[in-house]
Amino acid sequence: MPESQPQPTQEPRTVVVEGPRSGFRTQVTIDRHRLTVDEPLPVGGTDAGPSPYEMLLAALGSCTAMTLRLYADRKKWPLERVVVKLRHRKVHAQDCVDCEHKPAKIDTIDRVLELEGPLDEAQRAKLLEMSERCPVHQTLRSAIQVNTTLGQ
Repeated sequence: MPESQPQPTQEPRTVVVEGPRSGFRTQVTIDRHRLTVDEPLPVGGTDAGPSPYEMLLAALGSCTAMTLRLYADRKKWPLERVVVKLRHRKVHAQDCVDCEHKPAKIDTIDRVLELEGPLDEAQRAKLLEMSERCPVHQTLRSAIQVNTTLGQ
């Protein structure tokens, strides 16, 4: 019986966000990676980077592409490339309990998958199904608890 190989583990990295002294431009540091997040000019930002919602879409899109790549590779399917196009918008809720007393809008993300390669219709359908299983998608669909405390 072969010895079991230890599975590599990685502690979650801490994301550090340094807010602006004024305006919206924010610096994000994740280990050695640095990002700038901002708002577009029409809403008062300097457009120095993607908006927070665009970062959320990037997380969902990149996780979707990675999930589909891993699945296709495991199945040895001829998926050559995945393109994920996303858009976030707020739409009026059709059914809400208290619509008469307050404006009710729900967040909607439109996600379009472009699958390149000589895939048959069954493979394309399965990849569409698998996109619903990407971990970030699962997180967004679950009840999320955010614990906020004051630091030193």
